[in-house]
Amino acid sequence: MNIKLSFFTLLAVLASACTNKVTGQKERSVPLASTLDSVSYGIGTDVGHNLQMNIKQAGLDSLNIDALFAGMRDAMDSAERIHSDKVKAIVQAYMIGAQRKMMAKQQAADSLTLEEGKKFLAENGKKPGVTTTASGLEYQVLQMGKGAKPTATDTVRVHYKGTLLNGKQFDSSYDRGQPAEFPVNGVIPGWTEALQLMPVGSRFKLWIPSELAYGQHGAGADIPGNSTLVFEVELLGIGKGK
Repeated sequence: MNIKLSFFTLLAVLASACTNKVTGQKERSVPLASTLDSVSYGIGTDVGHNLQMNIKQAGLDSLNIDALFAGMRDAMDSAERIHSDKVKAIVQAYMIGAQRKMMAKQQAADSLTLEEGKKFLAENGKKPGVTTTASGLEYQVLQMGKGAKPTATDTVRVHYKGTLLNGKQFDSSYDRGQPAEFPVNGVIPGWTEALQLMPVGSRFKLWIPSELAYGQHGAGADIPGNSTLVFEVELLGIGKGK
């Protein structure tokens, strides 16, 4: 069961926060004595889960739950205390403000992540055994292989593990139990550069600045914007690209 809230339903629910507060204790104490009671409760929990998701996505902190229930009940009884046009205006203004706050907070976090990465790389590059290339890529040879080096048009087979600077792992072919295969020029710039420095059989540790990784947008939920990435990469073999 997955009953999605429409955008207008969300607007109506949010606008209901502007109404007078009513007690929710009665709703909390409703017995679930029949199948219909359970079905009704199940629909309510599903709506609640979807609402919670919408609240987070909209960048809102919380809602007045008692007012929410009052708004839903008024809507079902066709007795809304706020006209639909006014509802839209109230909620749109509120949502715009909330989105601006969320964007400002995210931009501040991304700026901090970028500065922390730059500071780390500046210190890390001074350590014995760490080489810094002209692009800003930093690497350390953990094991130097004796095979051929791939070119940008080759495909490669590798094992790897990727983490953030705080040690949080976001990907690992070792955990999947299967090497990854891809074109050298089909990955992030830091990888493309590093792979062409590695003879087959090599194992390198890489520190990749954000501009050679996923930049200010990051990648999914696991890699925030402006993240410096750390990889351990083992080059297992080369196959010619198509």
